[in-house]
This record gives sequence, structure tokens and C-alpha cells, in this order.
Amino acid sequence: MSTRGERTQAQVLAVLRKHECPLSAYQILAELSRDNPKMAPPTVYRALAALMKQGHVHRLESLNAFVACKCDVHQRASILSICNNCGTVAESVEPELMSQLSSILSKSGFEPTRHVIEVHGRCAACGDEASP
Repeated sequence: MSTRGERTQAQVLAVLRKHECPLSAYQILAELSRDNPKMAPPTVYRALAALMKQGHVHRLESLNAFVACKCDVHQRASILSICNNCGTVAESVEPELMSQLSSILSKSGFEPTRHVIEVHGRCAACGDEASP
């Protein structure tokens, strides 16, 4: 039997998977509140924190928003390509790049626990469109 927290996590993850674009915690809350009007922001934030710890969700620091992990294997290292035009987010994992980054950082005694690289630009679909 699942706990209330696990059910909330599943609901939050379902909302994120339904959308192509990143969502803020309050956008997630607004969608979940349709079926559960008493849901509060801390409930969504706790679910997001747990999902991030499990590797199922990424927080886009530059947008203060969240996306579901799109990789088959949940990594502690991701490159997130964010389209400034349509808002879609693509996820890539490049183990060699992440290993090199860890090596560079370790030279100064820094030990990374996770890597998230955010790159803003224009996706291939939007690149084919004429610029406004």
C-alpha cells in the first residue's frame, strides 16, 4: 500500500510528464488542486524534493521550474537544452563530459554530488521557423 506522500509524488510526476514545457511548483499545484482543492504548496514542494532525490525530476535553476526526467536510467548528471522560443526541454547524458567536469573540479578539492548543465537556445523545430 502506498503512502499519501507516494501518491502525491505520483500525481506530481504525472502532471510533469503530461507537459512538454517546464512547470513551476505553483503551476503543478494549480493543476492538482482541481481534484484536491485543499492541497497546499508545501505538499507539492515535498513531493518535488523527493522526486528530485530519486532522479525522476530535474529542477531548472534558471527558470525556477521543474521537468520530468526523460532518460531511461536516472542519472545524477544531465545536460538540459531549453528552447527560449517554445519552452521545450531536451535531456542528454554525456558520461565522458561529466567525467571530465568531475576531474577538473576535483583538482581544486571540490567533490561534486550531481551535475546539471542548462543550455538556453533554440530547438531544431523552432530553428526551422522564420525569426519574428
